[in-house]
Formats: sequence, structure tokens, C-alpha cells
Amino acid sequence: MALKIGDKIPCFFNEDNNAVFNWDKYKGKPLVIYFYPKDDTPGCTTQACGFRDEYETFKELGAEVIGISGDSNESHEKFAQKYKLPFLLLSDNDKKIRKLFGVPSNLFGLIPGRVTYVMDKNGIIQFIFNSMSAKNHVQKAKEIIQKMTE
Repeated sequence: MALKIGDKIPCFFNEDNNAVFNWDKYKGKPLVIYFYPKDDTPGCTTQACGFRDEYETFKELGAEVIGISGDSNESHEKFAQKYKLPFLLLSDNDKKIRKLFGVPSNLFGLIPGRVTYVMDKNGIIQFIFNSMSAKNHVQKAKEIIQKMTE
């Protein structure tokens, strides 16, 4: 069952990073979690670089950004280094996190979906943006964070 607006973000274990994602680490500040299909592809690079370019704005608003895809940690490291991405990228090889959030696949289930979730300082989902177009995710997330912090 997909998470929806008003739901609390769940804690989850990220086996690839050998870490438990615990909301308590982020409690008290807004959080943007975005799921994307694949490192170093045109749309995903546009999206990641958009979050990179606005990262200071998100930080000034008190928010943190996390990207999640099925790529390996090694792929994430190369992607982050190549484009100087300052935020955390989590690997979801087994698609457990994607399933936990209920992120749909596109193109007959062949391409992992692109969905951005914005949580408030209490871990409650305030906004979900589901679009394979990479261009609007950053702006939409920033607008919601700005409204929450006014």
C-alpha cells in the first residue's frame, strides 16, 4: 500500500548502506526524499543537479535532501563525485524501500518510477510529486518547504 499525504515516514533498514534510516536523526526539520530511476542518465542527472544547485536553499530552510535508486553504492559514489552532489544517496538494490513507500514503476513496469516526497519536521508527508519528467521535482519540493517554514 502506497504512502500518502498525512502518513508518517516509516523507519527502514538500508542493507546496501548497512544502516537503518531512522526518522529521529532528521526530527525537527523538513525532509525531501526523492526516488529516481538510474544514476548518470540524462533525466536523473538533471534532477540530481537541480537538487544540488538548490541544496543551500534547502539547508537555509532547515531541510535535508536524500536521493534513492536501485544503483549500487559504488555507482552512487561515482555519480555524486562526478556531479558534486552534497546530499546522501541511498542504494535500494532489492527495491524494499521503493515498495515500502509504494513508488510505482513506469513503462509497463520496466523503469523504476520518479517520485518526490516532502515531509514536515514531524515526519508527516505533506506533498508527493509523481512525474517521470525530472525538471519540476526540485521546484515543487522547494515551494512546499518554503510554505512549511513561513
